[in-house]
Amino acid sequence: MRTRRIFFGTAAIAPFLLAAASLVSFACLPAASGNTDLDGSLADDGIEFREAWIVMPDGVRLAADIWIPESTEVDAEYPVLLEYLPYRKNESRSPRNYPMFSYFVEHGYVVARVDIRGTGNSEGRLIEYEYTDQEQEDGEVVIDWLSKQSFSNGNVGMFGISWGGFNSIHMAMRNPPALKAIIAIDATDDLYEDDVHYMDGIAHVDAYEAGQDLTNIVPAAPTNIVPAAPDYVLDDAYFENRFDTKPWTLIYKSQQLDGPFWDRASLNTRYESIEIPTFVIGGWYDGYRDAVARMLEHMDAPVKAMVGPWAHSFPHNGYPKPQMEWRHEAVRWFDQWLKGEDTGILDEPAFAVYIRHWYPPDEALEEIPGEWHFEEGFPLGRTDYRDLFLTADHALSNRASRSGRHSLEYDPTVGMEGGGPVMWWGDLTPDQQPMDDASLVYDSEPLDEEVEILGFPRAFLNVTADAPLASWVVRLSDVAPDGSVTQVAGAGFNGAHRNSSQNPEPLEPGREYPLEIELHFTSWVFQPGHMIRVAVTNSQWPMFWPTPYPMTTSLRLGGRNATRLVLPVIPYEDRPKPEFVPPAEPKPGLPGFGRLAPADGETTKSGYAEVEGLVYDEATGTATLVATNNSGFQYPWGQARRSQKITHSTNRHDPARTSVRTEYARTILVGERELRFEAVLDFHSDLENFYYVYTRKAFENGELKYDKTWDETIPRVSH
Repeated sequence: MRTRRIFFGTAAIAPFLLAAASLVSFACLPAASGNTDLDGSLADDGIEFREAWIVMPDGVRLAADIWIPESTEVDAEYPVLLEYLPYRKNESRSPRNYPMFSYFVEHGYVVARVDIRGTGNSEGRLIEYEYTDQEQEDGEVVIDWLSKQSFSNGNVGMFGISWGGFNSIHMAMRNPPALKAIIAIDATDDLYEDDVHYMDGIAHVDAYEAGQDLTNIVPAAPTNIVPAAPDYVLDDAYFENRFDTKPWTLIYKSQQLDGPFWDRASLNTRYESIEIPTFVIGGWYDGYRDAVARMLEHMDAPVKAMVGPWAHSFPHNGYPKPQMEWRHEAVRWFDQWLKGEDTGILDEPAFAVYIRHWYPPDEALEEIPGEWHFEEGFPLGRTDYRDLFLTADHALSNRASRSGRHSLEYDPTVGMEGGGPVMWWGDLTPDQQPMDDASLVYDSEPLDEEVEILGFPRAFLNVTADAPLASWVVRLSDVAPDGSVTQVAGAGFNGAHRNSSQNPEPLEPGREYPLEIELHFTSWVFQPGHMIRVAVTNSQWPMFWPTPYPMTTSLRLGGRNATRLVLPVIPYEDRPKPEFVPPAEPKPGLPGFGRLAPADGETTKSGYAEVEGLVYDEATGTATLVATNNSGFQYPWGQARRSQKITHSTNRHDPARTSVRTEYARTILVGERELRFEAVLDFHSDLENFYYVYTRKAFENGELKYDKTWDETIPRVSH
């Protein structure tokens, strides 16, 4: 069976959606020298690969890869699954896209991967920032176009992880007629407090932000679309539409409060907007897992949900283990809604959840102990919300204690262990004891029996601060008999947001405030002999940007409305267990694609820059942390290497003097030509402002072709 490679595109442009017949023209393409030809490489898999232009109403063309079941039937029609991303489809064809998409093609689906406007191989000006109206309006055109092609049965589904999960939700909120169902993996319903820009409403500079700002401006890669443009063109249009565009991070750091900017695509303000069946998948080591529970609880449309033991990764090749073949479940889901087949998936309980058991703190842990359960939904009806009071003798007790007050001197250098190597509420974290040593800590007695929890623990604190701005961080941990401390859940809280994250209010020094802090979604089984621990502090650096004032905070114990933790305890019930299929045997990558050993340093497990050891200068009070990541890739047309270094710094005596410097580079080798793109961000603060200095550079064969710098002062607004 011979794989065919076909180009198809639009013959005309109009300011409205055109009928499918006028949209399509076909031409068989020969392999182009030096380009990304896949002829023959998919022959044994029965896949027909096509490249396409999809024309928008304003004439801009979006680049698409189309993976189609090869059929002897001339008029064969299939449902279409769309993944819609800015992450450069040509470079992603292998080892990512082909092995993943082929599973769906083998089960009777067309898969389309489309580059968002101004990214990868798509034309037009780079979208202004993530999840714009322009991205979504284009998405509606793409969905309509896919539904009207000769290979389509008219039904389109969307799926994706991270950005692809986000915009699957966003497109479902718009309810385009051809979109029948979605699967969103590791995505959120809250762009402000639950994304990487303002975690828990607190300022954050993320490794992803810095890297994506540079990825955005790399020119289009080689293609076989006719007429093919030269590779990686550095012309006036490129500089205008990509290189010179305003950095996204600058926009985000200027939007410090919740409100319309973040609500534009946040489902949590309008769950009822989604009317189509939605399958949400998360991982206990992914920072977006809260949305799974919230969507189960609040959506009216049919919802299926799963939370497993993974970090920010697809479950079939995720880490930590155990893995499972999520695509098997996805096919059942899409068969139900896009093919009209009764797959039995609706007869199962709505929520499959992996209940975690204890493990010692270990960032290199390969597998999480635990077991799968089916639950009918969320919250569980049998949940026993159990109060544990923080007492004056640093205990956790079933009863409130005598009144007392514990004080804590603010140390902005504390927190590396709480945020872990990736600096968010995800991935495996190290032993929490070093951070606990600088926190207010409260331990239960050793447990006599197992205590299982599933849900959102809540901390009710009565606090004071002698400064007008403070954050609080609460962590829930498991203390093993050997003294090791494993993080179970946590959350930060911006004290200025106690009444509203849109209209912040300064703290009145010395005044007591009651705070309700919802910890992030978690599951855990505390074992007999272990202790439950709550730790409270005012810093989790470098994950949270430190508040600027030296200060002392206090926590009132006992008395009226006593400070306490509320645990969502789950009484034992013999629940059914899902029988998931193990991951399919991975397919080999496409010819010419592969990974290279990085030129310097190592590639991290997460794929993002990960922090290394803390360096503290006793003489100055300055703490420094460095995060790095390096990678290399082989493509049919050449090679590419990436490097990233992030240097965080703060000062114990002057927390206003905090900084981060990100250095990111991408080097591309095509024949005798070398292109190098560099970006350096210096972001620092004082008492009143953030200072943003960002420089991009483009080199060709060692010669600087262009550079541009943004230098702006951004007033601090309650951060």
